[in-house]
Amino acid sequence: MDTQFLRTFIYVVDRGSMAAAARHLNITPAAVAQQIRTLERELGAPLVARAGRTVAVTEEGARILQRARDILRDVTDLRSAANDLSVSGELRLGACPTALAGMLPDVLARMVRSFPQINVFIQPGYSAELYGEVDAGALDAAVVLEAPYPLPKACNWELLREEPLVVLVPESMAARDPHDVLRSEPLIRYDRHQWGGRQADEYLRAAGIVPKERFELNALNAIAVMVDRGLGVSLVPDWSRPWPEGVRLARLPLPGPCKARRIGLVWATGGARARAVAALREECKAVSAQR
Repeated sequence: MDTQFLRTFIYVVDRGSMAAAARHLNITPAAVAQQIRTLERELGAPLVARAGRTVAVTEEGARILQRARDILRDVTDLRSAANDLSVSGELRLGACPTALAGMLPDVLARMVRSFPQINVFIQPGYSAELYGEVDAGALDAAVVLEAPYPLPKACNWELLREEPLVVLVPESMAARDPHDVLRSEPLIRYDRHQWGGRQADEYLRAAGIVPKERFELNALNAIAVMVDRGLGVSLVPDWSRPWPEGVRLARLPLPGPCKARRIGLVWATGGARARAVAALREECKAVSAQR
C-alpha cells in the first residue's frame, strides 16, 4: 500500500472535497480520485461518499481515519530516526490557554526558522489533562502550569516563567492600596477550581480578605475585558501578553511575598522524538530569557 494514498485520503476528508485536496497536494482532482479508488480497492471498502463537489467520510472510512493518521506519523518518525543528523518529523505539543496565546507563538516562530523539517501538532487543553497526555505518550511535550503533585518518573519538568499574583484594576484605581481594593470592590474571581485560581484563593484566605464576589470564570483575557468595563477587580497571575486590544488596566503588586504561578515544559523521557523535544526546550528557554 502506498502511504501517499493514505495521505491523500486524509486530505480529502479534512478539506471536504477532491478539488481542495488536489490544490494542497499540487496534483489534479482526477489524480486524487484515482488514488482514492485505488485505496478503496486495496482495502475492499468505500472510504468517501461523493455528493456533487463535496465528499463525506463513510462509516468504513471513519473507522480507519485515525489509524491512517497514526501510520503516517510513524512513517515520519522513521524518517526522523534514519536522518539522525537533523531534527525532523512530527512533534505533538500540548499547551495550556495562557501559554498558547502568550509565549508559544514566539517559540514556534523560532522553531520554524531553525528546524524547518519539523511538523508541529498542537493540542490546547488544561494543564492537568495535558500532564496525563504526556505521561500516556499521546503528546511528546506540553507547556503547562507546575503540577501541585509529584510527577511520574517517566516525566521531566523545567521552569520557563514565573507569574506573581497582581490585583487587576481599571487605570483610574492605579494609585489605590491593593488590599483595600480587594476588600471594597466587586471581585471577578479567577476560577478557584483550576490550579491558577486556587493560588489566588489561598492568598485571600491567608490575608484575611473576604471579597465581594460578583463573577467567577477561568478565562484571563475575558477577566481583563470585564475589569476594563468596570465590572469589578480581579486577583490574577501576571500572565504573558498579548492582552485584549484596547483595555486600559493597571496591575497592583501585592505587599510582601506571595506564591507565583509557575509555567514550564513537561516532556517524557526518551522516545523517537527526543531530538525534537530537546530543540523545543532550547527555543522555549531562549524565548523565556527574552521575555
